Parts: sequence; structure tokens; C-alpha cells
Amino acid sequence: MEIKKVGVLGCGLMGSGIAQVAATGGFDVTVLEQEQKFLDKGFAGIEKSLSRLVERGPAKGGLTAEQKTEAQSRLKGTTNMQDLADCDIVVEAIIENVDLKRKIYGELGGIVKKDAIFATNTSSISVTELMTATKRPERFIGLHFFNPVPMMKLVEVVKTIATAGDVYDTAVEFGKKLGKVPVRTSDKTGFIVNRLLVPYLLDAIRAYEEGVGSMTDIDEAMKLGCGYPMGPFTLLDFVGLDTTYYITEVMYDEFKERRFASPPLLKRLVLAGWFGRKSGKGFYDYADPNKPVPGTFV
Repeated sequence: MEIKKVGVLGCGLMGSGIAQVAATGGFDVTVLEQEQKFLDKGFAGIEKSLSRLVERGPAKGGLTAEQKTEAQSRLKGTTNMQDLADCDIVVEAIIENVDLKRKIYGELGGIVKKDAIFATNTSSISVTELMTATKRPERFIGLHFFNPVPMMKLVEVVKTIATAGDVYDTAVEFGKKLGKVPVRTSDKTGFIVNRLLVPYLLDAIRAYEEGVGSMTDIDEAMKLGCGYPMGPFTLLDFVGLDTTYYITEVMYDEFKERRFASPPLLKRLVLAGWFGRKSGKGFYDYADPNKPVPGTFV
């Protein structure tokens, strides 16, 4: 099956990023949102992102002004689900809520053509559980992109026990056409990246709680000692502490192992509404985003 038209559910941070890379990859893209104001906000973000790529220029992995214009001409926003009817693949990137995701898949099933592929960008919810809300289990996959989507090269392509082989291969090729490096994985909680990353992040919090080092020292140690671009606390604030906490709940429920259990400090910060960069405060205080100040919690 050749993919020509792409549907994206949600125009938030992830959805707008997926829509952008699909448009720059040469696909016609229709983005569905509940309200026009969300589309306007998402498309404004795409405009800024594309403009930055033009400033960088093709020689440094960016775009020409003409490529930007062409990409924008392929993008369409809508609040009408019927506009997704002729899409070849629909990628869902809405909030991590099982019931809401299943509801929208159920509605889509009667609208989008039967041979279209349904994909979810979930980072933690069982792809199989979402698949059961559709009547096309063999054409359902996971496409887990990473934030920020236009910059991060990886996409995890997740198959369930029901995913057809040709659909899996088509999804991998689709990822390549988006300029990504697809890795194949199966529907095991956390997939590859979060299965390995989450215990590392949680161990960093425990190390801080136990007095192994300060947050800044732990961050510097992991950057300079392991070559990571961000230390664990900077990364946690970037990803979102609420997002990380939710993932830990799902993973601990699946495996019942301490390494996936949320440390008390992470839970307390989430309860306080300190989610990281997006809320202005997390492990660091971002009153001045250019000079984050570490908090003192132990």
C-alpha cells in the first residue's frame, strides 16, 4: 500500500510536529482538532518551526524558503472528522487517556476507508488495548515519535500480535520518508526507549533522595561522564514530570518491579503542580528560562 494522504489527530506539541514532518516529507496532511483555536495555536508553532529551519538552511539540515512554502501548502486543519475519510494513514497524538483514544478510534472506524492504517503515538498505553476499539486489528500499529518531533530522528514502530506483516513494513517505510530512523519493536510496555530510560531517570531521583549528590552534580556527572546531552533532572523537566509519573504508573502496574515505581519526590512534585519547564517549575525553577535554578528538596 502506498501512503499519500496522512491524517493527524491532535495539533498539540506532538501532533503538530508529526504533521510538520509529514508535510515536509511530501505528504498531504489533514490535522483534526476539537476547536479551531487549537489548530491556530498548533499551526502557529509549525510556522515558527519551519522558519527556524529556513534560517538554518539546507546545508545544515534545514529548508529553503520554497520548501517551507510547499510544506505549508500540504497542510490542512479541520474540526470535521469526515475530512479524514480518504486518508491512507491516521496517526493519533492526543492526550494519554485510554477511554478518549478508544472513543475516537471507534468513531474513525466508520469514516476512514477500510484499507487505511491506524497508528497511535502513545508512549505507554498498550497498543493492543487501543487496537481492540477498531474493526481493523491487522491494520493497527504504534508510531512513537519523540519530542521535538522535527528534530528527533527516532520513531519506534510498534506491532501487536495482530498487525499484518505488510502493514508493519509499510509503517517502517513511512517513517523513513518522514526523515526518521525507524526501529522495530513489539507491544511490550515502554517499548525500547522508555523501558530502558525510565528506570535510569527514577534511579537518578532516588540517588538524589539518598544524598548521593546534588541535582546539578548528578546532571553534570551524567553529561560529562556518559556523554548525554542532558542530565536526568534537566531531561525530566523537559519531558514533563506529570508525563513521567503517568508512565511510571503504567509500567509499575504491568511489571510490579521497584525499578518502575515512582519515587516519593516525583509524586510530590506532580501533586504540587510542578511539572517542569511547561509549568515554570519542576526540579529546577524556570523563572529565568536561560538560567534554571535547582530546587532544594532533601
